[in-house]
Amino acid sequence: MDKGVAVTGMGVMSAIGSNTEMNYQALISSKNGISFPEILQTKHTHLPVAEIKLSNNNLAENLKLEEDHLFTRAALLGVTAIKEAVNESQLKIDSQTGLISGTSVGGIDATEKFFREFSAGNTKNERFIKAQHPGFTTEKMAKYFGITGYVSTISTACSSGANAIMMGARLIKAGKLTRVIVGGTDCLTKFTLNGFNSLRILSNEHCKPFDQNRNGLNLGEGAAYLILEAEEEIKGKKVLGRVLGYGNANDAFHQTASSKNGQGAFLAMKKALQKAGISPEGIDYINAHGTATQNNDAAESVALKRIFVENVPHFSSTKSFTGHTLAAAGALEAVYSLLSINKNKIFPNLNFSEPMQETGLNPVTALQEKEIKTVLSNSFGFGGNCTSLIFAENEK
Repeated sequence: MDKGVAVTGMGVMSAIGSNTEMNYQALISSKNGISFPEILQTKHTHLPVAEIKLSNNNLAENLKLEEDHLFTRAALLGVTAIKEAVNESQLKIDSQTGLISGTSVGGIDATEKFFREFSAGNTKNERFIKAQHPGFTTEKMAKYFGITGYVSTISTACSSGANAIMMGARLIKAGKLTRVIVGGTDCLTKFTLNGFNSLRILSNEHCKPFDQNRNGLNLGEGAAYLILEAEEEIKGKKVLGRVLGYGNANDAFHQTASSKNGQGAFLAMKKALQKAGISPEGIDYINAHGTATQNNDAAESVALKRIFVENVPHFSSTKSFTGHTLAAAGALEAVYSLLSINKNKIFPNLNFSEPMQETGLNPVTALQEKEIKTVLSNSFGFGGNCTSLIFAENEK
């Protein structure tokens, strides 16, 4: 069986912690990061969000940036997470080092902050108007680390971070790169909060993934990145795990809804298993997409039963801790999947009380210790873009 692509470093920034260890401690102590907006200036202060309680100035100071820097909040979060991953991996950055970053709205938080004055003719902050382009964020992060080779942005809604990981693994397998930083970043913005609120899928309480009485998601913000390296580059480095399988499919059903039979999710998981060369019985734990919306959880549950029939493995949604971080979600959950493998822990699905009538599936609701060799991580985005990743322990 293929050993998969090595993961030699990881970093994460979320509402439950500004590094991997802080996130892990929150996960094992069932400490969620759901609160109310303080950094984000919005009239919707009644809507729970998973906000990182550090201002842009705090983040910029931590990164020792100049006062006139061009880093939006998404870039600040992204660089912070990448720094941790690079330090852990002791990554060598050269022409064979790539950066693939997923983001849904890039630096639109800066655009919306200055757009009114720009429209009125004040061009003082004109440089931030184009920050809404997702590539603007990636370019700033690449420049910070001196990455001048392969730099790419993926924007496939909530599967962006997972697709960045998949693309990085494929480039290494194809011999196009030897080292690549992969992941995603997204911050809370008025655009996303108002947008999801207009769809009527935001909950006014803590979200309840896979619960019969779920009533919507909590938006979050965060960033997470992995360092992927080719086999010949490891040279004695500690390997945190392997990207063993990946699959992408489109549900081709609706702009913002999944099909009732979860066809896109089903195909993504099926392809990931085929790529990994393992059977469904080979999965020890599933970090589910689990947004806590009526449509998503029902479709994902049906897809899980189609793949695993009566033997659905232990599963949970960690969005009950971090909220839905959009493009960053797949990357955050990749880090959590690798933590599950390295720590032999299954993190709980918070706020669950009653299984869904459609499938009767019960997620893990309390921290469990279990030997975990493989984790399936699901990320499903608007537009029907569905991606599944399989992470495995490093072969001894």
